[in-house]
Order: sequence, then C-alpha cells, then structure tokens
Amino acid sequence: MKRALPPGCGIGLRKEHFDTVLGERPEVPFFEVITENFLVDGGRPLEVLDRIRRDYPIALHGVSMSLGSAEPLDPGYLRRLKALVGRVEPSVVSDHLCWTGVGGHNSHDLLPLPRTEEAARATARKIRRAQEALGRRILIENISSYVEFEASAMSEAEFLKAIVEEADCGILLDVNNLYVNARNHGVDAVQFLDRLPAGRVGQMHLAGHEDHGELVIDTHDHPVADAVWALYRSAVERFGAVPTLIEWDAKIPPFEVVLEEAGRAEALQRTVQSEREDHAQTAA
Repeated sequence: MKRALPPGCGIGLRKEHFDTVLGERPEVPFFEVITENFLVDGGRPLEVLDRIRRDYPIALHGVSMSLGSAEPLDPGYLRRLKALVGRVEPSVVSDHLCWTGVGGHNSHDLLPLPRTEEAARATARKIRRAQEALGRRILIENISSYVEFEASAMSEAEFLKAIVEEADCGILLDVNNLYVNARNHGVDAVQFLDRLPAGRVGQMHLAGHEDHGELVIDTHDHPVADAVWALYRSAVERFGAVPTLIEWDAKIPPFEVVLEEAGRAEALQRTVQSEREDHAQTAA
C-alpha cells in the first residue's frame, strides 16, 4: 500500500550503500531511486529495492520520460514504469521538465526547453497523459541549464507555474538547480521561489555543484554549498518543511557523510519551524 512521503530529509539510494542500508537499517525517513535503474525483470538492484521498500517509503525519480519533447510519450516506457509503480507502490513519482531525446534516441541528458506558451501547453498535455497512464499525479523538477533560447518569452518560474497548473501536477523543487541557474543566467532565486504556487511543491532536492566562477555546473559530487543551504532556508520559509532529499551521484562518500547532510537539512527545518512558532507567540 502506498505511503505518504514523510517529513524530514531522505537520501538517494545508490548501489555503493546497498549493504549499509540492508545491514544497518539507518534512521532515514525515505529513500529515492533513479527509476531507470529498476525498469528490469530481475537482478540484485531490484531485489534490494524490494527488501528496502518493506521498511521505508520510496520515491521513484525518472530521467527519461522526455516530457518536453514534441514527440509522443514512449508507450513501452510508460508500461514498464506503471509495472514498477505497481510493484514498489512509491510515495512519489517524479521526472524532469526537459526533453531527453528525439527519433527514438535517448541523449541521456536533461535538455532545456524554449519557455514559450506553446511549449508550456504541449508539455502540460504530455504530463496529463502520463498521469492518466499511471493513474496518479506526478511531480516535475526544474532542471539546471547552461544556455538560453532566444525564443523564450517567459521566466523560468512563470513557465513552470503555467505547466503545473495546466497539467494539475506537483513540483519537485531542486534548490541546487535553482542556484546554478541563478548564477549562470542572472536569475533572482528568491523571486523565483516567491512566484511558485506554494501548494504545488511536494518535494525538494539538495545536491552539490562545481563552481568555476563564471560557470556553475550541477555535478552532484560535492557536499551542499553554503549558498545553497541559504537558498534552502528561504525555500523552507516559503513552502514549509517539505520532504527533502540529498542527491549524491558521483564521487560517492561513505553513507555516514550523506546522512550528515540529511541531518543538516532536518536541523534547518526545525530551526525555521521554531522561529515561526516564536514569531506567532510574540504576535499573539
């Protein structure tokens, strides 16, 4: 039976930590997995996921739905995804606001869209079809990007808002991606947060990046940067203690290091909540 995603900060489950999680059953509110790693008929990863889902809520996070592509959704992919959803009963299913391939070829990259009304409507239609096929709402994530389209006529926040409201889906707010784009494109990150519909934000992501001065690259191979923690605080103040996840996908450290990052996120959530309560008491 599907469980709601609990509050607190979960961890992205990676194969380097399978044995630790199975052996120690750490106190983690939930785990998130990359969907495509489990769209198979068997193997150890799927067996591990079957075991872990008995004890923890699971979030499925996809990278290949290609919701922003002009091409139709891949029916074979949707069938496999629906079967996995039925098997795992995840708390959340998510993917990215991007396109990933064309002509049946998957680029294995998350490519940005021109932010136009036409692209927003087309993407919203595909999200609705995906949700109908899966029988549930999904969350879509804002991506990091390194180029802008001259055709873009909307801000990133306006584009995301238009899509989720038309599609009636949720938002997976990646705070690191927002920071990366703010640096790369001169976006006001706090203004971005203010423009999002608060009730649509169902999950947040935190991750590390590489800072090359004029260019910031989303790499998921470092601890969360101090500037991203500051932006996360603004996000928690705006949206509340939304279930959050630490993503660490390369140069993966021992599990305890990732767990410490998750603990820092939960401590920040508690601090913001305490400040709210103190403010409410003072105002009363």
